Amino acid sequence: MSKQKMLQFVTVERAMPEKRPPELRRKDFGEIYGEYAAEKAEQQAGRCSQCGVPYCQTHCPLHNNIPDWLRLTAEGRLREAYEISQATNTFPEICGRICPQDRLCEGNCVIEQSGHGTVTIGSVEKYITDTAWEEGWVQPIKPAEERAESVGIIGAGPGGLAAADALRRKGIQVTVYDRYDRAGGLMTYGIPGFKLEKDVVQKRIDQLEQGGVSFRLNCNVGTDISFEEIRAAHDTVLIATGVYKSRDLQAPGVGAGGIVRAIDYLTASNRKSFGDDVPEFDSGELNAEGKRVVVIGGGDTAMDCVRTAIRQGATSVKCLYRRDKANMPGSQREVQNAEEEGVDFVWLSAPKGFTGDSVEGVIVQKMRLGAPDATGRQVPELIEGSDYTEGADLVIKALGFEPEDLPKLWGVEGLDVTRWGTIRADFRTHATSLPGVYAVGDIVRGASLVVWAIRDGREAADAMLAAFDAPAQVAAE
Repeated sequence: MSKQKMLQFVTVERAMPEKRPPELRRKDFGEIYGEYAAEKAEQQAGRCSQCGVPYCQTHCPLHNNIPDWLRLTAEGRLREAYEISQATNTFPEICGRICPQDRLCEGNCVIEQSGHGTVTIGSVEKYITDTAWEEGWVQPIKPAEERAESVGIIGAGPGGLAAADALRRKGIQVTVYDRYDRAGGLMTYGIPGFKLEKDVVQKRIDQLEQGGVSFRLNCNVGTDISFEEIRAAHDTVLIATGVYKSRDLQAPGVGAGGIVRAIDYLTASNRKSFGDDVPEFDSGELNAEGKRVVVIGGGDTAMDCVRTAIRQGATSVKCLYRRDKANMPGSQREVQNAEEEGVDFVWLSAPKGFTGDSVEGVIVQKMRLGAPDATGRQVPELIEGSDYTEGADLVIKALGFEPEDLPKLWGVEGLDVTRWGTIRADFRTHATSLPGVYAVGDIVRGASLVVWAIRDGREAADAMLAAFDAPAQVAAE
């Protein structure tokens, strides 16, 4: 290994791929970051210190072998870098775009801690796999042999698709059931194009289909097909539905027209980008054009909503969050992008009520941070007499998601859930209380990250394969 290629963080400054100017990116839903040129990618990868204990890898849910693929990129050995990257990650080009690297790998980079600016891990990861697609290095799924075992996967989001990929590569027969007309889950309908262009997701779905994965779309379990029918049709079943039930507000006037759920708003926008007929968008109900928009919430979904509203031509966009900027659950990078694009953040504020039969304003109450709670986070407290009214024509509730009551919804007995309503599953194998039924992703964890769903899906696939092979091993003994 040529040492001089690495440890460049002292002489080479951190540099992200160029962002399109805010005044341009406000006008469309294209991704905001450009791509590295080969030389720039090698330079930035070469800033890695190759430390003996790589905290970037430790803090990655997939434990991606980040130092090795950074070194290979710095040395111009890009195909090898891709092979190592995709060995642990089913969708590296997606994680490179949407993972909150500032909270995971990059936030724990050793040279970041020493004041030199983190290695741009996510951007290099995206560059490696985008190049692999362009060069034809991403190979079709071709199992060495076909197997008779069959798995039914309920949910075509990242957890379900990651499991489908891993199982299909071993020759397992896989059918994915999903309630929507396109696969991808929130990657397709929840995340806006400016963070994840849809052709990036579609390429992976096409790869799975061409590799022999069957998709049954527009298929609502409990309505179009029963859970027991799916169990009867397959040797094992994986539940990977995600969580789609929106948390709600309890406040006077919350039922007024023009107060909408984030998931409905984002889905309508994404459907419009596909060219679908979206009556709720065309009527203006789920369209921010010409409106004063107030988004309530501080997570990544709220950031998706405010930035979408800007692009739809809202006259003003304000985000109410009950804590301060330092305590936001969302990515700081996303907050910065939103601020650049013209979003006005109203920190330490919460809705008290709404005015108008069709919403005309949000009654805002100001907060301050009090004593820490059991988790160590400071608890927001009301400042008495600080209320005021913020004018609004469209209010978007982005307060997070909760699990649907699947046992009741599907009429399933014996499927244990936690007190939060999530499915109870073994944290190693992802097996549930029902024999031959596994569960992964947000329906087990609660609302979480795409990268955690990918990890769960891969682990569940390994557990299923081990279970399929166990009888053969017993027989051989």
